Amino acid sequence: MLAKACHNITPPKFPPAVKLPQGAATTSQVSFPSRHVSRAISIPTTTITPTTPEIFTSPELLDDRVTAFWDYQFLFVSQRSEAVEPVALRVVEGAVPSDFPSGTYYLTGPGLFTDDHGSTVHPLDGHGYLRTFEIDGATGNVTFMARYIRTEAQAEERDPETGQWRFTHRGPFSVLKGENMVGNTKVMKNVANTSVLHWGGRLFCLWEGGDPYEIDSGSLDTVGKFQLIKNTPAAGHESTSSPSEETGTKFTADFWNVAAQILKPILYGVFKMPPKRFLSHYKIDVRRNRLLIISCNAEDMLLPRSNFTFYELDANFKLLHQQEFNIPDHLMIHDWAFTDSNYILFGNRIKLDVPGSMTAVCGLSPMISALSVNPSKQTSPIYLLPRFPRSESTDNVVQRDWKIPIEAPSQMWVLHVGNAFEDRDDSGNLEIQIQASGCSYQWFNFQKMFGYDWQSGKLDPAMMNRGEGEDKLLPHLVQVSIRLDINGDCQNVAVNELNEWGKAADFPAIHPDYSGRKSSCVYAATSSGSRQALPHFPFDTVVKLNTADKSTHTWSAGRRRFIGEPVFVPKGTKDDDDEDDGYLLVVEYAVATQRCYLVVLDAKQIGKSKAMVARAEVPRHLNFPLGFHGFWAPSK
Repeated sequence: MLAKACHNITPPKFPPAVKLPQGAATTSQVSFPSRHVSRAISIPTTTITPTTPEIFTSPELLDDRVTAFWDYQFLFVSQRSEAVEPVALRVVEGAVPSDFPSGTYYLTGPGLFTDDHGSTVHPLDGHGYLRTFEIDGATGNVTFMARYIRTEAQAEERDPETGQWRFTHRGPFSVLKGENMVGNTKVMKNVANTSVLHWGGRLFCLWEGGDPYEIDSGSLDTVGKFQLIKNTPAAGHESTSSPSEETGTKFTADFWNVAAQILKPILYGVFKMPPKRFLSHYKIDVRRNRLLIISCNAEDMLLPRSNFTFYELDANFKLLHQQEFNIPDHLMIHDWAFTDSNYILFGNRIKLDVPGSMTAVCGLSPMISALSVNPSKQTSPIYLLPRFPRSESTDNVVQRDWKIPIEAPSQMWVLHVGNAFEDRDDSGNLEIQIQASGCSYQWFNFQKMFGYDWQSGKLDPAMMNRGEGEDKLLPHLVQVSIRLDINGDCQNVAVNELNEWGKAADFPAIHPDYSGRKSSCVYAATSSGSRQALPHFPFDTVVKLNTADKSTHTWSAGRRRFIGEPVFVPKGTKDDDDEDDGYLLVVEYAVATQRCYLVVLDAKQIGKSKAMVARAEVPRHLNFPLGFHGFWAPSK
């Protein structure tokens, strides 16, 4: 009877997990005051309001769907406080191993979802909130800091005198309330919330579509925007371009060039889009000691073509190499891969949505509604783009025409790439292996990621948890195998579940020293499937997949405990044959107790009882929302 009644009960008001206790403000934290307490995003679905919020902490009295609903909301509670001085974390279980290398784990993601004037934004538009865990391997001590990234949007939207927030930038995924809704052209809201990079002794937070923000690695103060690429040619290398005229008629190319010239002043001037939009995912070529980054052109969002420019920089940020590729297809790229000789792009096909464009330009729908997935073809294009000119190639073989994509026999929207590597046999045949996460075009929806409903400003976990028969549409781990002959012709391409792991999964990670070269161990976040109402997401399990022996091992956080992206920490040994010789760091969100933890796992012990070696507890008043991507930076 209770389960039946739950269909007609309004979800209880979510207890504020980040409310500071009276008198708790110290020199180690700063609280941004507001008119009301930070709240979780919630969905009203009923007509009767319970009289007590204790229903949240009493799951045995509830239908799992109600409990699961609130568990999901906990991951998106705004945190308005900062830890501006290091806060010592209590290791509540186990101990940091004596051979754990000293260093800092940086994790970025959104920190604020609601303002003080009725607007709620998509998680991808939430202001960047940088979290750091500094680990002293010698003492086993762990300290925590957290700061908002002072972007231009953050400076405009937060009143420094009152601490109140008023969203004025709509961002690509959100619609604001009130006077900031109609006609709002502030689309490019660089919130620096997607990924974090430590390179050349400097720290950066990145966003999909703009310059990174540099952060002081000690104080976490925001230094400001950092111009990665100056308007100078790469030293010792000519910037090469492959014009689209080569792949179509000159008339067609000229037409789209004219269209681009018309769009540029509108996008650059009215919507303040930078000409070159940097992707948030970068790569590090450890063997060459190079940072690899990629940009696309702003106007290509609206045109049936794609221009991607790759840059390779040394540890002093000197531009060593630059190449531009003009592809006659409308693509959206979030993550990518590289090998010794190729950049690899999975072509997620998109198209212009004309009705959506009209409402988006007016501010009546998110700007991203101007685009939609394009499932017109049942294959997925994979572009193998040569890293270096032929004069630099180490192989005396025929280079294939990169303008002709390899069509994988599976319609797949690629989310994240773990690794890619290549091997050429004695006959000149090239084998390429790619490990990634991908989902179905039928499931992927720009406007509904994380279950966000822009019309109501609410989140619904059902979007991320499809029922039986539709679970294969969700993100999964895949292995793509490509075989090219000596002439560059594709002999075979196959897409298979990685180690036949059929459960929903994402965020594939590897030992960082193996990026771009042959590896066998892949780690990812996945689901145990133990929650009836949340069978697929949020993730609660780390999976280790060994592609050499096809073994699969897991570690699960437990009931009502979720995890984010796993990050591999090498021990620092030089044994190249032991790529799992290290630890995994993963943040655990214990929704039952409203706590966040940093968990240390022994990579070799995944699947065994001793896999979890330490769990450090973040103080409750410093709980933080779900993070996106992290980076491990060892101490020098």
